[in-house]
Amino acid sequence: MHAPGADGTTPAAQLQRIVQAQESKDLLRFITCGSVDDGKSTLIGRLLWEAGALHDDQLATLQADSRRIGTRGGEPDYALLLDGLSAEREQAITIDVAYRHFSTARRRFIVADTPGHERYTRNMVTGASTAALAVVLVDARKGLLPQTRRHSYLVGLLGVRHVVLAVNKMDLVGHDQAVFEDIRLAYAELAGTLGLAAVQAIPVVAVAGDNITSPSKHMPWYSGPTLLQHLESVDVDSGESRQAALRFPVQWVNRPNPDFRGLAGTLASGSVRPGDAVRIVPSGQRSRVARIVSFDGDLAQATAPQSVTLVLEDELDVARGDVICSDAAPAQAASQFQATVVWMDSEPLLRGRSYGMRIGTASAVATVMPIRHRIDIHTLAPVAAERLELNEIGEVEIEVDRRVAFDPYRDNRETGGFILVDRLFHRTVGAGMLHFALRRGDNLHWQNLDVDRAARRQLNGHGSAVVWLTGLSGAGKSTIANLLAARLHALGVRTYVLDGDNVRHGLNKDLGFTAQDRVENIRRVAEVARLMVDAGLVVITALISPFRAERRMARELFAAGEFIEVHVDVPLALAESRDPKGLYRKARSGQLKNFTGIDSPYEAPESPELLLDAGSIPAPDAAERILQRLADAGVLP
Repeated sequence: MHAPGADGTTPAAQLQRIVQAQESKDLLRFITCGSVDDGKSTLIGRLLWEAGALHDDQLATLQADSRRIGTRGGEPDYALLLDGLSAEREQAITIDVAYRHFSTARRRFIVADTPGHERYTRNMVTGASTAALAVVLVDARKGLLPQTRRHSYLVGLLGVRHVVLAVNKMDLVGHDQAVFEDIRLAYAELAGTLGLAAVQAIPVVAVAGDNITSPSKHMPWYSGPTLLQHLESVDVDSGESRQAALRFPVQWVNRPNPDFRGLAGTLASGSVRPGDAVRIVPSGQRSRVARIVSFDGDLAQATAPQSVTLVLEDELDVARGDVICSDAAPAQAASQFQATVVWMDSEPLLRGRSYGMRIGTASAVATVMPIRHRIDIHTLAPVAAERLELNEIGEVEIEVDRRVAFDPYRDNRETGGFILVDRLFHRTVGAGMLHFALRRGDNLHWQNLDVDRAARRQLNGHGSAVVWLTGLSGAGKSTIANLLAARLHALGVRTYVLDGDNVRHGLNKDLGFTAQDRVENIRRVAEVARLMVDAGLVVITALISPFRAERRMARELFAAGEFIEVHVDVPLALAESRDPKGLYRKARSGQLKNFTGIDSPYEAPESPELLLDAGSIPAPDAAERILQRLADAGVLP
C-alpha cells in the first residue's frame, strides 16, 4: 500500500498526472543535417546535455569516453551520445539516422541526426520525411558547401518549411560577426531559389554550448534567440493539418457484428463531426458521418492525427486504401502522375519495370514511364537520364494499375507521399512525392465489342494462351518454338511465334541491350502477346527475358491459366559451346556489352509451369512436353 503524497494523491495518480502533462505538450520533430564533421552529433549531444535530458549513467559514460579519447578544449565529446555504432566511431561519421527524444517545460522533441555524406541521401530522406523543421549546420571556416545545397534542396523537396541555419565553430574564426553575416546572406540567396521562406540563422559553438540554450558572452553582437529558444517557440504547424480538408485513409473495415460496420484509420488532416457530408475517393460515393467511435467511446469531433473508427449513415462499398474526404473539398483520383523519386536501392530504377506502390493505406502496381530527367545534386540542374542509381533524384512519370486518391505533396504530405517496393523481395526501393495528375487516361474509355475472346476461341475450335520460353542465348528456345508451332499447326491450332531476334527487326528496332531497353523489349512483346491471345491464338515467345520482374509483369497481363512459363535450362558452358551466332565469343572479347550470362545477369524462374533440361532433352521431345502441357490445360482442340 503506497502512502498518498502531500496533495493527497497516490504515487500511481501522480505518475499518471506526469504522463498526461507530458502528452499534452506539443511535439516537434526536427532533423540536423550538414557536411561530414560540421558537428551535427555534437550539437544534438550538447542540446541534450544542456536540456537536462541525460541520465546519470549516460553522463558518467560520456565523461569517461571523452577522457579516454581526448577532446578539443577538454570539453566532453557530445557526439558520443548519438554515434552508437562502432563503425561510425572508426570512420568519424554518422552512417545511419540516429533518433533521440527529449523534453523541456514547453515542448517535446524528436530529433534525427542524419548522415552528411552524399552516399546516404536515402537516410536523410528517411529522417526528413516526418520532420517539421531542419537544422542545417555550416562550418564557419568553410561556408556553404555542395552538401549544404544538397541538404537544403532535399529539405525543400520534402516539404520541411522551417530551417535553422546553425553556423557552427564560430570560436575557430574568432567569433567574427562578419563571417557569420557573409554565410547568412549567402544562405538567404540559396533559400530564396529553393523556396525556403522561414530561415533563422544562429551563430553557435556546439562543443562549448554558445547560443545553444543560453546566449553566448563571446558573441554579444547577436541578439536573436538561442537554438533551444527557437525550437521551443517556432510555430511549425499553425494548425495547418487540423484546418486542412478532411483526409481519412481507411486502414481496415471493422465489422464485429452484422449491426456494426466501422471504417478504422487515422486522420491525415482536417477534422470530422457526426453529420458531416463526406465523399469516398476514388469511387466518388457520398454519405454522412453517423458516429465517431474511439476506445473511450463516441466522440463529438475527431481531429488529425487521431485514430478513430467512422460509421457512415449508408452502407457503402468502402475498402482499405479508400480515402474519406470532405464532400466540399475531396482529394483527387488518378492513375498517372508526375512525381519526384528519391531512389534508395542498389539496383537501379528502370523505365518500364513495375514496382509496388504504397500511398497512405492504398497499394497499387506502379510503372515508371518515362524518366524525364534526374537532378544533378551539386548544381540542382536537370540532366537527361534513362535510369536512376542509388541516392539519385529524378522527375518521372508514373502509371499505376488503378485509380488512387491523392493530393499534391505540397498541399498534403500524408496523401501526396509514397514509397516504391520491390515486388519480389518486398524491400523499399524508393520514396517519392506526387505533384499532379496526368490526365491522358481520363479521355480514354474501353470500347466493348460484340466479337470477344470467347467468340474467337469458339470459331477457332481451340483455346488460346501464351507459351513463354525463357533461357540463355543458345539454350534452344527458337528451335523448340519452331518445332512446337509446326506441331500445333498440324493439329489445326492457330499460332504465332514472337521470336526475340525477329521482333527487333521491326517492333523493337529502336531498342538496344541495356537493362532499361531489355525491360521495354519485354513489355512491348508481352502487350502484343496479350492482343494475340485475345484474338484466340496460341502465342509462343522465344526471348531470353532475363529478369524475373519483367516476366512477372508479363504474367499479370493474362488471365489465370493463359500464361505458361517454360524455362529452357542449359548450363552456361554448354550454351557457350553451341554459340551459333558467335555472340558469346564477342562478349568474352569485350566487343559485345550487356550480354546475358557474361556481363549481364540471368535470373532463372523460381517456379515455372515447365522446366526443360535442354542439355539432355532433344528439342523435338521438349516440344512434345509443351504440347502435352497445353493439352492438359484444355487449350488444344
